[in-house]
Amino acid sequence: MECFYVVTVLWIFSVCLHEFGHAWVAFRGGDFTVRDKGYLTFNPLKYAHPLYSFGLPMLFLVLGGIGLPGGAVYINDNLLRSKAWRTWVSLAGPAANLALVVLIGLAFKSGLVEQDPKNLLSVSLAFLVQLEISSVLLCLLPVPPLDGFRAIAPWLPEHISEKALEWSNVGLFVVFLALWYVEPLNQLFWNIVFLGSDLMGLDPRLGWIGYREFRFWDRI
Repeated sequence: MECFYVVTVLWIFSVCLHEFGHAWVAFRGGDFTVRDKGYLTFNPLKYAHPLYSFGLPMLFLVLGGIGLPGGAVYINDNLLRSKAWRTWVSLAGPAANLALVVLIGLAFKSGLVEQDPKNLLSVSLAFLVQLEISSVLLCLLPVPPLDGFRAIAPWLPEHISEKALEWSNVGLFVVFLALWYVEPLNQLFWNIVFLGSDLMGLDPRLGWIGYREFRFWDRI
């Protein structure tokens, strides 16, 4: 159960980091309202949304060990100086997750954290790396309302982007079903996740042990 608590706390931090990335770039791009909304903090309550912050992320995490950042920051696109800034704002969240992956990878490579399958921190961080990589992959999919779609939305005809965003909940549901039931997509997705973990110099077995320890309810 200790692994569950460690990963959950670190995951909440990563959600805050993700949303802070969006907000910081938006602030630099001209949306000064993010400061008044409290988004330039690491307070998870500022990013909370009942469905996107808690429901869907925990569902993805518990059922499939997939990371889905669940914060919600509301950017005033009309205040951003250009379409390019809107794109950068969308990409800033996944970039923050990627930076965290690299930071944890460096901690392992430098020996600051040992790759010990019996060490709680080792297996928790290894599992977190896989969660973060899966999160980046999901976020960059060009499916509304994910960041990958929002990055290209400014360059689409407005009526098309608005219509697509109306189907946001359906888009997430389709992604989840595809990853869960379409075996070739599932294998491709996890192969990329494990490749990213391998590039960080991590033994993929550590992540698997972390995932197994995270799911404490399987042992009850």
